[in-house]
Amino acid sequence: MTTPTAGPGTAPVRVVLVDDHDMIRAGVRASLDPDLVVVAEAAEVTAAIAVIEEHRPDVVLLDVHLPGGSGGGGAEVAARCSHLAPQVRMLALSVSDAAEDVVAVIRAGARGYVTKAIDGVSLCDAVRRVAAGDAVFSPRLAGFVLDSFGTQVIDLATHDAELDRLSAREQEVMRLIARGYSYREVASELFISIKTVETHVSSVLRKLQLSSRYEITRWAAARKLL
Repeated sequence: MTTPTAGPGTAPVRVVLVDDHDMIRAGVRASLDPDLVVVAEAAEVTAAIAVIEEHRPDVVLLDVHLPGGSGGGGAEVAARCSHLAPQVRMLALSVSDAAEDVVAVIRAGARGYVTKAIDGVSLCDAVRRVAAGDAVFSPRLAGFVLDSFGTQVIDLATHDAELDRLSAREQEVMRLIARGYSYREVASELFISIKTVETHVSSVLRKLQLSSRYEITRWAAARKLL
């Protein structure tokens, strides 16, 4: 496959850069070619979602481990912005090459995953390819994705059975929590008390055998319920 490159008259690729380290963001900016234009930056989950919603970039360069939000990091950002696809595409750029990090952010909607060991030329190529609709992974990370998605037999009946354990109200609460809403925001959205939200979340965690809000986000994203 030929890597897309910019030519005369080619529109620039608009990028939002999300990383909680100033020096990393500065280094990435310096590594990007002139046709890859950083239109905004963010250092934590909530701010990232806000600037992505505002700027609607072509590509979000997204760190996996981020502060803020409900603790889901880059996967939370990707999941909560998934409604912007395919206009906005996510490319994870992380120091981590752990399988659980790779799979979590891809399940949440990212189009690719590269580590911060990548050189500038390869990073620019990866951004252009993701902007053009390709999926981009380094060879080792691609193996994780293939292991998780390419060879996995999905038993839809089992997944439906899991969802059916939840009442209609619990499903509503689960989806909002998975999208990163706070308990107060869920209560306002559904016109119920915060205490009732807490009760529903506890019930969802128990019925699905999950242990955290982040796991709810991953569970829902894997089943395209967001």
